[in-house]
Amino acid sequence: MTKQEIFDKIQAIIVERLGVDEEKVTRDTTFKDDLGADSLDIVELVMEMEDTFGEEISDEDAEQITTVGKAVDYIHDTMQ
Repeated sequence: MTKQEIFDKIQAIIVERLGVDEEKVTRDTTFKDDLGADSLDIVELVMEMEDTFGEEISDEDAEQITTVGKAVDYIHDTMQ
């Protein structure tokens, strides 16, 4: 799966979960500052990404995923 395909899926999850416009979600978008996601939102996003991509994301790794781009890179790297 390419990084663009991963981004598209993560973007769709964010748009559905947080109700933001697709245009607001870029690789540089931060979950907390730009999207206003609280800790519960982030946990739910991580769980949905785990279900979507079939990869477990540890709590330690999840804390390091602060932007959409970092989420894309993490998923891409773990799927290799």
